[in-house]
Amino acid sequence: MESMYKIAEASANFILYFMGFLSVVSLAIIVERFLTLSKISKNSKSIGLKFQEVISTQDTAKMKDLSNYNQSLEGKALGYGLNYLNKNSENGLDELFSSFKTMEKPKLEGNLYILGTIASNAPYIGLLGTVMGIMKAFNDLGNSPGQGNEVVMTGIGHALVSTAIGLALAIPAVIAFNFFSKKVALILNNIDATKDLCLLFSKSKKGA
Repeated sequence: MESMYKIAEASANFILYFMGFLSVVSLAIIVERFLTLSKISKNSKSIGLKFQEVISTQDTAKMKDLSNYNQSLEGKALGYGLNYLNKNSENGLDELFSSFKTMEKPKLEGNLYILGTIASNAPYIGLLGTVMGIMKAFNDLGNSPGQGNEVVMTGIGHALVSTAIGLALAIPAVIAFNFFSKKVALILNNIDATKDLCLLFSKSKKGA
């Protein structure tokens, strides 16, 4: 029985260090995704304004210039779409853009799955550390019968630190995960809009 309490004490300490490691990983992913997606979003916003100009003026001649804008995913997608339409009909364009999105989505998401895993499991890891800490507190009470409530309260106070750290780790991770997931979804939606531009170009060719 005594060995179990020693394991609980060691586990409680290990969990605190482990959550410290997870906090570093979480912060690194948040910073990396913020810088990467901010750059992509900036390029998307820039070419998005030009897309709106093409749509409002129906000036499809400018599309070829936009397809050379390879700094943005939309420009790359537009280039693929126009090249496809120059050699083929509109049939298969949906599949082309679907394949493009499938290839680009993992690059956009990066290590978001790790951030999501940390966000969803950090509270449980913290709770496990608290349980282990409470087990140690009651064991200390049994080994120090003259100390009474002071030993228990001190031990429980230390144990609850684990839960607090777990929540402090999970909350920003959840917020960041949802924020970045929304950004990825918006960029993928812009690629769908690029497909509509390609269809507009195809129809203008037929009408010419």
